[in-house]
Amino acid sequence: MVISRLIARLQRYEGWFGVAAGLLIMVGLYMGLVTSSPDYYQGEVVRIMYIHVPAAQSAMFAYTVLFGGSIWYLWKRDPIVDNMSHAAAGIGVFFTLIALITGSIWAKPTWNTWWTWDPRLISFTIMLLILVGYLMLRTFLEDKEKEATYGAILAIVGFIDLPIIHFSVEWWRTLHQPLSISTRGVSIASDMLIPLLLMSIGFYLLFTYMLMVRTQMLYLERLLEAKRGRMLSKVHV
Repeated sequence: MVISRLIARLQRYEGWFGVAAGLLIMVGLYMGLVTSSPDYYQGEVVRIMYIHVPAAQSAMFAYTVLFGGSIWYLWKRDPIVDNMSHAAAGIGVFFTLIALITGSIWAKPTWNTWWTWDPRLISFTIMLLILVGYLMLRTFLEDKEKEATYGAILAIVGFIDLPIIHFSVEWWRTLHQPLSISTRGVSIASDMLIPLLLMSIGFYLLFTYMLMVRTQMLYLERLLEAKRGRMLSKVHV
């Protein structure tokens, strides 16, 4: 009953998240690509920031949801939370790939290379490998209980990579610039900051919308598998 109410609530609000995400991303893109000023040093190349940064933030947020969901699942053994964690991992791969690809496109004219062994890049790539490993682990195991449990343990252990990603630009001063928004203040012009914030909020809402839809899909898939299993058992009996 609780699961049914949760599914119904997700279905009721998911459309609003999708519409709000679309509007914010469209306005943010217009302001970022058309009305904001180019960077003093990087010129027009800096405009890829309006995709790269929100994608990277959403990827880390997806892993945080996966981490929280994994702890909750190990505690409560709630299958819908496991579905949510599973969905967050898949969406996290999507946003991580966008961040890495746009980061490489940004790096070529800025650093004159597609890739470098920068701590931020390495730790971010490790997060991608953990997420892919999580999804592969869930694919290979046939026992649903073990699949969810082992996946949750892997996600919790892998969470140690997130603070390394966040603070890597502070701990190791390499090619990546320090954080533009931190406790030290904001070191970005307002006409660049506003579209960046709009894009970030839009991406967070887009992630939430995708999470709601994907969680329901996984829940229905599992429900269908369970019904098939019961039908087959009756046939064999």
